[in-house]
Amino acid sequence: MSRAETPDTAPLPIIAPDGSGPAEAPRRKDSHDERRADRHEDRRGEAAADRLEEVDAPPPGAGWTTAMRTLDAGLVVGPRAYTAREVAQRMGVSTVSARKIWRALGYPTSPEGHKAFTEADVEAFESVLELVRSGALNEDAAISLARSIGQMTDRMVVWQIEALVEDKIVSEGLTDPEARRAAVDLLPEIVTPLERAMRIVYRRQLNRAVKRLTVRVEAGLAASEEGRDGSESDSPLPLARAVGFADMVSYTTLSRTMDDRTLARMVQRFETLSAEIISAGGGWLVKTIGDEVMFNAETPETGAAIALALAEAIAADDELPSARVALSWGRVLSRMGDIYGPTVNLAARLTSLADPGTVLVDAMTAAALSRDERFVLVPQPPRIVRGVGEVRPSLLLNGSAQTLLAD
Repeated sequence: MSRAETPDTAPLPIIAPDGSGPAEAPRRKDSHDERRADRHEDRRGEAAADRLEEVDAPPPGAGWTTAMRTLDAGLVVGPRAYTAREVAQRMGVSTVSARKIWRALGYPTSPEGHKAFTEADVEAFESVLELVRSGALNEDAAISLARSIGQMTDRMVVWQIEALVEDKIVSEGLTDPEARRAAVDLLPEIVTPLERAMRIVYRRQLNRAVKRLTVRVEAGLAASEEGRDGSESDSPLPLARAVGFADMVSYTTLSRTMDDRTLARMVQRFETLSAEIISAGGGWLVKTIGDEVMFNAETPETGAAIALALAEAIAADDELPSARVALSWGRVLSRMGDIYGPTVNLAARLTSLADPGTVLVDAMTAAALSRDERFVLVPQPPRIVRGVGEVRPSLLLNGSAQTLLAD
């Protein structure tokens, strides 16, 4: 059956049990259920969209509406020409199935009958759907990849807008509302260079990730076996990583005494300095959580060098309080851009035990580093750690290691 002949109640294609490619789902049985689900989702969508339109309406004030319309015309590719149902018909699937894709990509619900989508939007949705129809991915995998695009780009654009607002406040002395209006006016000018850079960097980062998540995995797993007695709970996990945390001391107390701009500068300085050191050392910044950064590295030695550099650089920075740093080497599970497992939990717990300006490691990590003259390990008294049990931490110090330099 061609796409043009496919009824608009068809769900996303299903991969055949033998793996041979897409197989059509039963039409007659699903038709009634799909239509009923469509009607139910449409009613919910209308109510939700009414609320969303109130939230997303342009702020009151002269020029805001015109500015937002100008920005909309500059950023949205093509006129909004399709309703949700028309998009689903174009794609040859049910509205429910089509909605899975655009929600995963971060598109909001639109009112029934409202022309919210452009030709370019439909092309984006069909790109995801084609991954399933071609047999390259099953539905769950395709939706997961779409969600990675939606969530990561959402965080990215919020970061970029807030950075523009902060710059306008600091460099031009604007108030917050004035700075936000200025950011709206500036965006059409800078979006093309940023988009070009993002396309290039995406391919570079994908290339780098492929190497660390596939090519070099076996070497890391082999190295992680050193020092094990066979009882470690992380042994079935698929990747070996050095996992580290750096946590600013007294952040909660300091944040209560600072105005919002001072607090923003401190957090930005902490994240920027940490990201530079982690990148310079050959590691990866997994995430930031306010006063804490989480990173990983492919070897315990690389992780140790980064951990020491973070503790030293943060302590020496006049704008920042000291940081507690901890590192643990072991196996992890990587999912949705994050990492999980006992090794991560242990590193997080060790961070709370470290003194300001110091780095703690667990016994297995200490054993892995003990033959490297760049590091000095000072055993500490055993501690009982919630959710872990007894741990034997060691204080990690510089031996002949060179300090990592960040710009």
